[in-house]
Amino acid sequence: MKITPQLLKFGLNIYGPYLGAGIRVKHISKDWQKTHVSMKLRWFNKNIMKTHFGGSLYSMVDPHLMLMLMQVLGKDYQVWDKSADIDFVKPGKGTVQSILYISDDDIAKIKFNTNEGKKYFHKFNVKILDSQGDLVANVGKILYIKKNNLIDIH
Repeated sequence: MKITPQLLKFGLNIYGPYLGAGIRVKHISKDWQKTHVSMKLRWFNKNIMKTHFGGSLYSMVDPHLMLMLMQVLGKDYQVWDKSADIDFVKPGKGTVQSILYISDDDIAKIKFNTNEGKKYFHKFNVKILDSQGDLVANVGKILYIKKNNLIDIH
């Protein structure tokens, strides 16, 4: 069965860790280049300061770029999460959201840098915003990408 954006959205929205953190995938674009996620502040994802738990903020954006890029590049590429960092700018209250985006320029740069089968580390920057549009956190995600060197004789 081929995975579709709608099927992945459904699967992530019933995934235990996402349910437990109150994270919702709102939209995945048909071209796999844009994903919108949100998280309401609830008793089960609050920290001692009554704001969003930092681990939940990171979890909200964690898997998406890898999953999206795997679909954009296809089976000829290996894509793995390499590392991440998060800079907490402002306490997250209420509903927070993020739109993760892979641009055409990102794709062109990745293909250029992996053209000869070399591994490449691409950094994405993701913003987490509150309902007023204020920045709550900046997340840096580095993905490992390598074009497969397999020869298909079919």
